[in-house]
Amino acid sequence: MTHEHKITRRPDWLKKKLPTTLSFGMTKNLLDKNGLNTVCEEARCPNRWECFSNKTATFLIMGPYCTRNCKFCSVEHRPPLPLNDNEIHGILEFTKKMSLKYVVVTSVTRDDLKDGGASFFAKLINFFKKRDPEVKIEVLIPDFKGDLPSLKMVVSASPNVLNHNIETVPRLYRHVRSGADYKRSLNLLKKAKEMDPSLVTKSGIMVGLGESWDEIIETLTHIRETGCDIITIGQYLQPTKRHMPVARYYHPEEFVQLGKIAKDIGFRGVVSGVFVRSSYRAYEKYMEIII
Repeated sequence: MTHEHKITRRPDWLKKKLPTTLSFGMTKNLLDKNGLNTVCEEARCPNRWECFSNKTATFLIMGPYCTRNCKFCSVEHRPPLPLNDNEIHGILEFTKKMSLKYVVVTSVTRDDLKDGGASFFAKLINFFKKRDPEVKIEVLIPDFKGDLPSLKMVVSASPNVLNHNIETVPRLYRHVRSGADYKRSLNLLKKAKEMDPSLVTKSGIMVGLGESWDEIIETLTHIRETGCDIITIGQYLQPTKRHMPVARYYHPEEFVQLGKIAKDIGFRGVVSGVFVRSSYRAYEKYMEIII
């Protein structure tokens, strides 16, 4: 199989059926009622119909506005809002009403805050542990500018899974991830595992931004070397015309191949596919790891 990279028209395998179900409407209405933001909607995730129909969502905390302006992400870049504890209460209410067993929480990047929002993540985790201790919590965190005390704050709250996405290969970092640093992000995953070796760690990458096949494998190897347990691999899709164009659409068979490579590299949990995003089938993969 060749892995030449070229821009092509959107292929047939990227057509996705969007089912309308009662569960979808219930989920959307409850999110709106509780004033909750989700990365599903803010980042225009292609799986939001499926996830909402399954009564799940990935919550976006610390407001809907990000202090960074990455070229692949449609979360709005604007001055951020003050932190609001109502987000935490709303997520708990949603979780209870939907009888969720597993909750995924991410955030905008808050470079305006001294701890990058780490204390807010810790507050949310501790709040859930006191009020609904059976629920498993996965947090998808920003890089906190590499500040280890901030990372320690989140790790010490003992989430079930700590996720930090590497997103792309090192050569493309400066262009794709404004304000981020490849080695800093890898170090965050490594340090999290050192702080708590029992913590399940997770990361994700996108393909289709202009990377080579060899660069993907090199990046997967670097991520695994941090001790990372779970990896997600998905196709980059341009959210709007203002964002980076897709350099290449990978065939579904190539995602199967990348999944096998990731398994061979040593990841304990692998989710690889065209529409895969970092929280896709998160509960399923977590259960595979701990059983």
